[in-house]
Order: sequence, then C-alpha cells, then structure tokens
Amino acid sequence: MLTETILSQMWPNGDSKVPGLIKGIATSAPALFSKFGLNNDLTIAHAMAQFTVECGGGFEMVENLNYSAQGLIDTWPSRFDAAKAAAFAHQPQKIANEVYNGRMGNAPNSNDGFTYLGRGLAQTTGKDAYHELGGLLDLDLVADPDQVNTPDHALQCGLVDYVTLCHCLPFAQNDDVIEVSQHLNGGFVGFPARTQSLVRWKKVFGLPSATGTMAWVQQSLNTLGATPALTVDAVYGDGSKAALKKFQKDNSLPQNGLPTRATIAAIKVALPVA
Repeated sequence: MLTETILSQMWPNGDSKVPGLIKGIATSAPALFSKFGLNNDLTIAHAMAQFTVECGGGFEMVENLNYSAQGLIDTWPSRFDAAKAAAFAHQPQKIANEVYNGRMGNAPNSNDGFTYLGRGLAQTTGKDAYHELGGLLDLDLVADPDQVNTPDHALQCGLVDYVTLCHCLPFAQNDDVIEVSQHLNGGFVGFPARTQSLVRWKKVFGLPSATGTMAWVQQSLNTLGATPALTVDAVYGDGSKAALKKFQKDNSLPQNGLPTRATIAAIKVALPVA
C-alpha cells in the first residue's frame, strides 16, 4: 500500500510545485484505491508508475511548454518549420494556443489552449477533458482547472482519468504495461520511461520486477532468435527496440521498433507451439 514515506522516497520533489501534495495523496490513497478497484500492490504500482511519468513525480503538475525551436520541430513536425519554430520558441502561452486550439473543445483564436493545458497526475488536457472529468466529480474544472492539482483532489482526478475515462485497470491487473500506456497516453510517448518507472514501483512494493508483457516480449524475441539475446528486465530500451525492428522487418510490419498490437499478435503466431 502507498504510504507517505514511500511517496516521499519515490517523488523527492513532489511538494516543490504543490505544497502538501505528497501528504494529500497518501492520506486519500487507501479509500480512493479501494473505491476505484486498485486492490493490490500490482495495480497500485502500475497507476503510480504512469502518474510518475505524466507529472514528473509531482514536479511537473502543469505541462511545461517552454520549448526551444528545435524542441517544437521535434515534437510537432507538421506544425512547425524552422522559421515558425523560431518565432514561437520559449513562449508557452503562444505555443499552447497554437498547438491545442481548434481541438479538444478549445475554441480557435482563444486562450483555451493555454487555459486547459495539461495538469495533474494524468495530465488532463483540453476543455472537453476538464468538462468531462469535472462532471464526474461534481467539480467545475472548466471555471477552475487548477483544482486538478490540489492535494485534496489530485489523486481522485488522476484515478478517474486512469480508471473511468481511459480504462487502464484491466490491463494493470494483467501486468500489461504496453496496453496501460497506450490507453492512458494514446500511444507510446515516453514508453521507455514508463517501463522504467514500473520496474521501480514494483521494487518499492517488493514485487518481482521482470514480469508482465514487456518481459514476455523480450523472452519471446529471445526464443525467436534475437541476437544479441535480450536481458529480460521488462524495460524497453535500445536493445528491445532493435530486436523489435528486426522482427518487424522479417514479418513485413511497419519498422518502428515498438511493441504495437500488430507486432504482439505476430510474435504470438511466430512462437513455436508448446
């Protein structure tokens, strides 16, 4: 079970942006984890691993959009060329309105993109998301989106997003970091960090860390002849990426080196019958 001592250890800067955040989360954790069906250390580890990456261990409770010109090009290559990136660099409000307005319920030519930028343990983003989350919690998050970050509401907001809106819990119960990450994030952004974070959270709860779907992928690729053989540690790193790309190439799949659903299905087909 999550305690204030454990959270302070895992999030050493957790109170630096929101004073009292660690105590608020730890105090509300027993009742809220039970309410949302996180009934064992494995499911709690999965949720906390994702929250750790999303909010930077409490240090980035508000999305940091202070991008350099190159950072803008790397993050949104379809939106920024060199000249436009130079004009927007290190201007978070201008960047937020450029990349978020006109979608997610944010009005064009408004300040909505900046008003409803990412916040909280699950980085709620966009006016529609704040409206939906607030409706489930009887909070007016459209009028006051910063409530997502308060010690009293942070964990509940994060869990509603994680369990109710993104449907991550069944995959956490199956120790499936690949699907948990895709359901919460919508893709594989930050996936290496998500696997590393899960290993750390499992260890702090005394759980075996080299388990679950990422470990299965590594072991399966070894069975299929990955060279060099992968260390089965459940962490998605350069070796796993290279082995996945090789498997994808050999099986006529898009060669992105990610454990996509199509790639997982192809690995299952390729494995020898037990």
